[in-house]
Amino acid sequence: MHRAPQLTLPRGSKYLQSTWEKAYQDHRKKVRDAQPLVDTRAPLCLRHLHLNIKKLKLEEERLSVIDRDNYLLLEKMSCIMRTRAQTDNRNDYTHKSLNRGNREQERHRVQRKNKIILGRITDSEPLYQARKWQEDWARTEKYQDTRMKHHGRQQTCKGKSRN
Repeated sequence: MHRAPQLTLPRGSKYLQSTWEKAYQDHRKKVRDAQPLVDTRAPLCLRHLHLNIKKLKLEEERLSVIDRDNYLLLEKMSCIMRTRAQTDNRNDYTHKSLNRGNREQERHRVQRKNKIILGRITDSEPLYQARKWQEDWARTEKYQDTRMKHHGRQQTCKGKSRN
């Protein structure tokens, strides 16, 4: 421990000298015992921030799925080994649609409607009368022939002569 330095001030009085030394010693003690104002310690370690429980749980589930799949593969391989390495590669699966009934009902309904429409079409009288058209055309040709006999040669619209 250091001794208090000797003051360079002349001692005018022993009382004054002892008061100054006492004040200086108190000051040195306060400086020695002073605590820092800035906290430089490491921060507190909070476990819930460092230990990610959800991540660990997901990893455990993933590993359990892998173990289960490995077990199933092992079972399949042991079955293959027991049965003289013959594999069952037949695919007897038939496609089962959940909508098959509805589709068949709709198909039957459309077929019934089509049958009704076909019956109406076949039973209806034609709107155009081909026989009447043929009669009209024959009459028109007759008029043209008669006209040609009386007027001789006649020019058509396109400039071609008509006999």
